[in-house]
Amino acid sequence: MTLPEKRTVDVVIVGAGLLGLTAADQLTRNGYEVVVLEGRDRVGERIRRAEVAGNSVDAGATWVAPDHAALRELAARLGIEFVAQFHQGKGVISLGGKRRVEGLTALAPWVMADIARVMSVLQKRVDDLPLENPWTHPSAARLDAMSFGEWLRRTRALKGTRAFMNMICTVHWGAPVGDVSLFNVMRYIKTLGGLEHMLAVEGGDQQDRILGTAHGLVTALAETVDSHARTDASVEKSTAAIDTPRVLLDAPVERITTSEDRVTVETGTHRIDGRYVIVTASPMHRATIEFSPALPAQHYGLARSWRLGALSKAFVAYDRPFWRDDGLSGEGMSDDDTVFLTFDVSPGAAGPGILMVFCDARGFDAYTSFERRRRVIGHLAHLYGEQARDSIDYTDFSWGNDTFAPGGPNPAVGPKAWTAFGPYLREPVGRIHWAGSETAGRFSGTMNGAILSGQRAATELVTRLEGEK
Repeated sequence: MTLPEKRTVDVVIVGAGLLGLTAADQLTRNGYEVVVLEGRDRVGERIRRAEVAGNSVDAGATWVAPDHAALRELAARLGIEFVAQFHQGKGVISLGGKRRVEGLTALAPWVMADIARVMSVLQKRVDDLPLENPWTHPSAARLDAMSFGEWLRRTRALKGTRAFMNMICTVHWGAPVGDVSLFNVMRYIKTLGGLEHMLAVEGGDQQDRILGTAHGLVTALAETVDSHARTDASVEKSTAAIDTPRVLLDAPVERITTSEDRVTVETGTHRIDGRYVIVTASPMHRATIEFSPALPAQHYGLARSWRLGALSKAFVAYDRPFWRDDGLSGEGMSDDDTVFLTFDVSPGAAGPGILMVFCDARGFDAYTSFERRRRVIGHLAHLYGEQARDSIDYTDFSWGNDTFAPGGPNPAVGPKAWTAFGPYLREPVGRIHWAGSETAGRFSGTMNGAILSGQRAATELVTRLEGEK
């Protein structure tokens, strides 16, 4: 039997996504020793690179808003550039099988007016919500007791309005409107700066993408963390420690044991002793780790009730972006069982043309690769014409079928779960600290929110570590 590799550090970080690596970067630059444990065979977590027609694309997190200052500062430091999301031309929308050009503006006037009415009412409720400790809002329990779908019915939203809101709900939480609490929707919108900002391309949440994919950014950050560990002269290190990587892959954490002054984190092949640990796993995935002593009961309730939805992406490549010939932007919305959102992520006008397709897991994940492709391309032909059948390459990724830590981009928090368990989302338990983009007070669910959460956790631990000197 092979004995686990033993190491001793200041802080153990569980998860080598953008968040965990940000915390590691900040801690090492403050002179502390860290180890980052990642269960997958790659860094990035829900940031993932895929290939289609010889081009790298983002199978996971994708966009950068103009006000994502933390992400833009990190990119500048690492020499990473951005590319604008293609947005020129007319959008396409399909509801009930009827295709219309001009996107939402092609809808019936009364539907457009109703969408505007519902969005205005929702935004007014959002404006009253505090960014920090949102459960302290006087109406929090009432707002959290109903689903977003129930609220839409109570506001007498039209069928077309409900379909539009369901598309929004699916892309952000990987779940329909009936599965997500109104309070969860409101809090998320609040952290992003409002509905208009959340839905916009130019000037909004979908304005830019990272050149060369977001995974390139994470990889560069991981290399920086290891470089810090090898060259930081502020802490005495042995030659062996200098040459030891600080980011360990294929190392899923099985157990975390805490005592009065230490914490021990164990994988199948590693045993790391530290003074503190940062767990970056989503609330749902925290349940895969055995904690000794056991966590307070509310933390297990949090893990059970803050489940992740499911979201899938497909990428379809063509010789060139032919839809642009018809003045179309490649932005499409649909209430189809499989395809509900598309964007043009082509590298240029000369080609290849690449459509990024968001797929509803309920009409996608259970099928074979052949059937998934058939369903996606069939609906693209409905949206963009028969030329859409002449693809040169295809790839997809189902986050709900991921073999490690499956789930969509954000917790699909159901009714009553936010006010019941939200206060425990990031409250430390002894020497265990929690981080995650869902814990961010601003930009929740985004890469920028992940960075802010990592910075917040690292700052908390620097304060505690400094206090112990």
